[in-house]
Amino acid sequence: MPFPSVTAPTFAVVLKKILIANRGEIAVRVIRAAREMGIETVAVYSELDRDALHVRLADEAYALGGSTAAESYIDQDKLIDAIRTSGADAVHPGYGFFSENPDFARAVAAMGVEFIGPPPESMDEMSDKVSSRQAAIRGGAPIVPGTTEFATGPDEIRDFGNEHGWPLVIKAAFGGGGRGMKVVESADEVDNALASAQREAKSFFGRDEVYIERYLTWPRHVEIQLVGDKQGNCVWISSRDCSAQRRHQKLIEEAPAPMLPDGLEEAMGEAAVKAAKAVGYYGAGTVEFIYQDGEFFFLEMNTRLQVEHCVSEMITDIDLVEWQIRVAAGEELPMTQEQVDASRRGHSIEIRINAEDPAGGKFLPAPGPITKVIPPDGFGVRWDTGYLSGDEISQFYDNLVGKLIVWGRTREVAIARAIRALDELVVEGVATTIPADLAILKHPDFAAMTFSTKWVENTLDLSGIVTTPAAPASDDDDAPDLVRRDTTVEVNGKRFDVSMWVPDQPVVAAAGAAPAKKREKRAASGGGGAASGSIEAPMQGTIVKVLVEVGQEVEAGAGILVLEAMKMENQINAETAGTVKEIKVAAGDTVGGGDVLAVIE
Repeated sequence: MPFPSVTAPTFAVVLKKILIANRGEIAVRVIRAAREMGIETVAVYSELDRDALHVRLADEAYALGGSTAAESYIDQDKLIDAIRTSGADAVHPGYGFFSENPDFARAVAAMGVEFIGPPPESMDEMSDKVSSRQAAIRGGAPIVPGTTEFATGPDEIRDFGNEHGWPLVIKAAFGGGGRGMKVVESADEVDNALASAQREAKSFFGRDEVYIERYLTWPRHVEIQLVGDKQGNCVWISSRDCSAQRRHQKLIEEAPAPMLPDGLEEAMGEAAVKAAKAVGYYGAGTVEFIYQDGEFFFLEMNTRLQVEHCVSEMITDIDLVEWQIRVAAGEELPMTQEQVDASRRGHSIEIRINAEDPAGGKFLPAPGPITKVIPPDGFGVRWDTGYLSGDEISQFYDNLVGKLIVWGRTREVAIARAIRALDELVVEGVATTIPADLAILKHPDFAAMTFSTKWVENTLDLSGIVTTPAAPASDDDDAPDLVRRDTTVEVNGKRFDVSMWVPDQPVVAAAGAAPAKKREKRAASGGGGAASGSIEAPMQGTIVKVLVEVGQEVEAGAGILVLEAMKMENQINAETAGTVKEIKVAAGDTVGGGDVLAVIE
């Protein structure tokens, strides 16, 4: 049986207050689990997340300042200060950010605070994708052909490709989720791909080391969820298939992984447990495999909770966050492998709802305010999110709006339930991946499991998808911008210096006065309209690199700029051939959707 639900848990180490070093949906998920266990929670937040859902739900919240992740959620000094100030006795890192950073785990432990995750030594070996491949080899698991050391530069990558064949893939050594991952088709693409992969990895994970692998042509992505305890016990919870992807990021996941040959799921589970035990692993973790033509290869281990952990929970009735907390507190796993095996029932599907415009299969990031969210309901339906109506998806963070998870007694029932729930789900104000999700779920290839990680981009026809652009903010919006005001207050005779965020203007304007505009539209060239041959920003973001110069001749489809939005780099290409007449931006500039970036004539 799973851990009993109790209000006063009996931990080997008493945990009273957990700080969640993360944001959004996963922070909300941890807060809710801790609250059910009678544990206080502490949120941290950037300037942009001041009124976020995880901040509203936590018992306490501490400002980190800054807007970007580098200025807030991956600023170790600020997080350490928040841990110390709050008096938290445990830290849950969520996923992303510092969740796989052994140096952060050590810094937390040095304070006498429990890190809710694996020991730093295990993270050293497994969260570094290169050394995890070495561990897999020691454990006897087959690995995808590639390097077992960090790549030293573009020449090494070209040599590997020329020897082992193209395409190959450059991957961030410290991270996951497709961030810092670039497929390279030829030697000519190596320099730009390497630079882009390192920038993304540094931005999202704080480290830019990369390694290289052969790129398999038509694989399935199958992974194993496991949990170990500090006493040396380890069980695998379920398999998951995560093959429905775009840009190496998952769209739809399901558990168990369907239509595998007899015995293969068990073989993967046993291999995952052996790999984890080889490095003294405890806590929740996921071992990822590539499956193709009846064979599986070790890909990497994620030394943290996965976004898709929910589908494993749905088919086993195991709360993985609760297990994480109890393992960190010193408790043994309550179930043997045989008991976990017996607990699995039915089928579960998770659909990630991302703020992206999938029209034409482009999946362009679509940050902005969410004007309305109405989640679906009904038997076997779960909705995990970090946003409510009125919240805003920022260009500086991941674009996950929420996760729709369904359970059904069979895979066919789960697919039908997922389609029904998606039809009910309402997300307005930003473009989302919902139309693409429905196209996937309704496709016969999905039902027959005859698709791979390349299928969405290479086979699925999304040309008919048309999304409705979000309405621009009203010039006379009644909700004014907020500004900081510092003041002094007295509470029960005690003086406090406080900061308040208050309207920058009176809510009610003076009679006859015209309301101030909430934001100014960036000026467009060509007398208010984009000129012929203008290159416009398809979404809000930050210019990373300008690839051309004024006066340069370019062909249609040539790269003009690199725009980063939601931690992903997007190359903006010329739609027509011509001469670069004007470049209106420089690296580091922040631009809005529709802004003119360059002019070609």
